[in-house]
Amino acid sequence: MHFHGIRVTNFEFRNYPNGNQGLQLWSDMGPLATASVNPYDVKLAEGEIAIKDYSENEGMLDFLVSNHIVSEPIRTIQIGWAEVPICRVL
Repeated sequence: MHFHGIRVTNFEFRNYPNGNQGLQLWSDMGPLATASVNPYDVKLAEGEIAIKDYSENEGMLDFLVSNHIVSEPIRTIQIGWAEVPICRVL
């Protein structure tokens, strides 16, 4: 599987300091993209993740859904100017 033309070799799930789940994509060359964003003022439920699908991450949501990493969005939240999809980790 490829994101922005670069082969993704690994997915690393980790928690942010406030307990929300994060996701890093890796390639053969090292870290490729941080797929998540941490809404500091929102505590997400267990198994939920906020996907960064804007700026350099445009297309991230489609990539993760089509590769069965996360579900379709179950809701969205506003972080600054961005509407951020909240998904379930599959």
